Amino acid sequence: MGTTQLESVPEPKYWHLKTVLSEALDRDFAVGEILPNERDLAARFGVARATLRQALEQLELEGRLQRRRGVGTTVAPPRVGVAVGDTGHSWPGESGDGWEATDTVEAVPPAAVLKLLGPDFAADQPVHVVRRTRVTQGQALAAELLYVPARSVSGLSAIDAPAGPARARVVLRELQRLVLDGQDRSVELGSARADDAKELDRLPGAPVLLVTTRYFTAAGTAAVSVATYRADTCRLTFGDSGVEITETRAAS
Repeated sequence: MGTTQLESVPEPKYWHLKTVLSEALDRDFAVGEILPNERDLAARFGVARATLRQALEQLELEGRLQRRRGVGTTVAPPRVGVAVGDTGHSWPGESGDGWEATDTVEAVPPAAVLKLLGPDFAADQPVHVVRRTRVTQGQALAAELLYVPARSVSGLSAIDAPAGPARARVVLRELQRLVLDGQDRSVELGSARADDAKELDRLPGAPVLLVTTRYFTAAGTAAVSVATYRADTCRLTFGDSGVEITETRAAS
């Protein structure tokens, strides 16, 4: 059989360089090590700096490299899984979930969250909005907004904690008093909003993975989580246990 038109197209130079660089990362560099500057790397591999930049950008998209402000380009650490399937139901904030509560406010949720809270939830009714982050090696990998209606934390008192992380932890504690009947999750590709981009050290509009989770009790939806993961440090895998997100974390 003859070759197709696509088969006859030569491999782009930057793509071949990406493969060579990937092998060099495994062989010559340690996790977290800062790469030489572009001029030195281009000279080492005998390519133009424009070609080198294309290869580095591709490796960053694949999660092999990280570009950090004020640091430079470093070798990304290995990845471990964070399940987002239907197994292992648990409330946010329970032991070992890996998130840190940073703040909480009362605000009217956006339309998409209102829809998930159910048709009986008033459109102008404020909820507790708990902000949490997921950090590895001092770097924020994900930011979450957890929307908790007042009806789900009816035992919450204004004097329990006035504001900030302490107040956020009290909201989570009260939520965990409920009996969790189940949860469902959806994953989609999105763009980082300005506040999430700042927290995740990305530019506004950078690609992110949006994981939306609904938590159910016998009375209906008790809370809704919208978590924003950096797309350059996460990937989706599919297995018997459902969808899984793999995020960058230091090897143990």
